[in-house]
Amino acid sequence: MSVLRVEGLDLEVSGAPILRKVGLTVDPGEIVAITGESGSGKSMTALAVMRLLPSGITRTAGDIALEGQSLTAFSEKEMCQIRGGRIGMIFQEPMTALNPVQTIGDQVAETVRLHSGASRRAAFARAREVLNRVGLDEDRFPLSRYPHELSGGQRQRVMIALAIAERPALLIADEPTTALDVTTQAQILDLLKSLVSEYGMGLLIITHDLAVVAEFADRLVVMNDGQVVESGPTADVIAHQRHPYTKALFEASGHQAHLPPIPIRRSQRPLLDVRDVVRSYPKPRESLFKRPSRLVAVDGVSFSIHAGERVGLVGESGCGKSTLTRAILGLEPVQAGSIRVDGIPPDRAHGRVQVVFQDPYGSFNPRHKVSRLVSEPFHLLDTPPTGAERDRLVGETLEAVGLTRDAADRYIHQFSGGQRQRIAIARALILRPDLIVLDEAVSALDVSVRAKILDLLAGLSARFQLAYLFISHDLSVVRSITDRVMVMRAGQIVEEGPTSDVLGTPKHSYTRALIAAAPKLPERKEQEGSADVLERL
Repeated sequence: MSVLRVEGLDLEVSGAPILRKVGLTVDPGEIVAITGESGSGKSMTALAVMRLLPSGITRTAGDIALEGQSLTAFSEKEMCQIRGGRIGMIFQEPMTALNPVQTIGDQVAETVRLHSGASRRAAFARAREVLNRVGLDEDRFPLSRYPHELSGGQRQRVMIALAIAERPALLIADEPTTALDVTTQAQILDLLKSLVSEYGMGLLIITHDLAVVAEFADRLVVMNDGQVVESGPTADVIAHQRHPYTKALFEASGHQAHLPPIPIRRSQRPLLDVRDVVRSYPKPRESLFKRPSRLVAVDGVSFSIHAGERVGLVGESGCGKSTLTRAILGLEPVQAGSIRVDGIPPDRAHGRVQVVFQDPYGSFNPRHKVSRLVSEPFHLLDTPPTGAERDRLVGETLEAVGLTRDAADRYIHQFSGGQRQRIAIARALILRPDLIVLDEAVSALDVSVRAKILDLLAGLSARFQLAYLFISHDLSVVRSITDRVMVMRAGQIVEEGPTSDVLGTPKHSYTRALIAAAPKLPERKEQEGSADVLERL
């Protein structure tokens, strides 16, 4: 008997069709992946299974059965027991799913008590057991820890502990590794695979990362426009790619941006010059009688970026990438060394260095129109443009990133994820900077949108002679969009050189470990017709 069986699932929200005749099964001990671009219906299918759809404005048809029982027959009270009990859910961003004012022990124990009625003592014992099982051992991670005291990967382990506390029959994971570096991602995927094998539960994973799918899932379901367009054993789907949309997704996953050659005269002064930079933070006092020690986040880092160069920076979470980025942007002081932008400190290089963040929606004020959001950097100028001149510059910049001028009069919630990232790039571009820092700027985008954004960045680099510092944990993206790459570990640059050399023939053991941990898209023969479909995505 299948753990989950979805048959002929239709879903309408406010009269608009969202899902159409969706069908899939998940068997005990099986990993089934749903993939597709944003808006294809992946997450809505998972929410329909959990019965977490908005009430009053949705209409569903078809059947969803859990271990042979139709979920449509259960009341909301009964579903509250099924959610977190027989069905576990792992969300994409654990920091927003966990309660920041409760300890991790309290949160896992609360789940146990709600679904099993266990005593407080028994619930905490179970919480300790499942936290140990997901790799958060008692010695290093006591139940008294709070979510903010953990890294991203550790918080995701807490989410997994919450989801498996009652040993569910079905585990649903919605983009569980999107924000994680490659080594942490590999550890989380190995953990999930071992839990599926150990507990015999079914796992339904939603992801846009086809390399993860290829190495992790037993069966693959491809969705487009609310429909299942192809499904079957993962190896079979990848080998044959019978549907044009599947071919287009795989084509986009292996997309290589065309980087036009930009002449770099090494005799010129570097645009960005970082020399022997040290940045450290005080650790919490262990005792009133001991001097506090310091955590060295950036330890003697030196490198330079010339005009027009595209440079990548990779490394695990906690290696110092973000600290170094804040120092380059002039947001944090350094204890030693120097940072110069064309010979001047970054806090005086007004507008010459701009940044594009990972989550554009979180970096924008949703109450303001795009025209104001894009023109925000004008406050750095001594005499900012106003009126018609300001509107002209905003319109030209929006067109430069592939949007229309009328986008200026809309709000950020009216755009898709890829369009929001284009607006974020427009905001960074409005002052015509010399250097743009991109901090995981495409990690949350699906493969087709990511391919377009990478092509956009390559084109802007050639058009405006921009230099990029591209920070990412996705080595395939770094390989596609950079000329040179630096590998950072424990606050130090351990390897640096041309991207093709460093990622093709790495010399440092840490670089080799990163490359080995990264999931790889299987080799395939060239598919006909995929380029046309990709153009329509």
